[in-house]
Order: sequence, then structure tokens, then C-alpha cells
Amino acid sequence: MDLTVENLAAIDDKLSQRHINLDPGGYFIIYLDREARLICAKHFTNVIDERGLAVDPETGKVIPAKGKVERTHSTLYSARTAKELCVKLFEQTQPSVVTMLDHAAYLGREFVKAEYALVTGQEYVQD
Repeated sequence: MDLTVENLAAIDDKLSQRHINLDPGGYFIIYLDREARLICAKHFTNVIDERGLAVDPETGKVIPAKGKVERTHSTLYSARTAKELCVKLFEQTQPSVVTMLDHAAYLGREFVKAEYALVTGQEYVQD
């Protein structure tokens, strides 16, 4: 397979469909604050139940993967670059709210994608 933009996108799309184990440390909603020129990541706590589903620790209700969820984030992280955000999140926040290496790798990829969208003016959509 040639490494074209289309082929790389197809590989990424296929990998986005795989099963992932959820991080008991919580999850992040990543977005851009274009006016402030920042990448932002809201951290939300959760508990993983016996089925592997994320549950709101306050209500005990399953947190849906799609659709609007009304929850309050525990922390807002923001930075000008993906690297700066990774340093804040993984080096300066102790103990780390990210407890799984695959989650850390995912966040790094998403922060770079968000940084690219911020710089180019393209839309950012979290995977």
C-alpha cells in the first residue's frame, strides 16, 4: 500500500473503530479557543464499572459515548502548543490524572491534531 494522504486517513479511520479500555483516571473533551489561540482540554472524572463502561462517580449513571452530556469538568488545561499541553498534563500535574499509557498516547495525538487545526484555521474534531 502506498503512503498517500487517503491511505493514511483510511488506516486511521479503521483504527478509530477498535475497542479501547477506558481510563479510570477520567476522560478529556478537547477543543480550541481560537480567540485566545489556545488548545484546551477539560478533564472529567469517572469510574469504570464491571462492564468496562464509564460511570459518573456522583450519580452512578453510565456516561454515553455520543450525544450531549451535562457534567462539570474537574480541571481545565490549556496551552499554546501540543507539547506545552503535554508538559502541563504529564509532567507538571502530579499525581497524573491519566493512568494508562494508551490514553496518554491518544491525548498526544489529539493535541498535535488540535495544534495543526489551530495554526491552519481548519476545523478540529476530536476522535
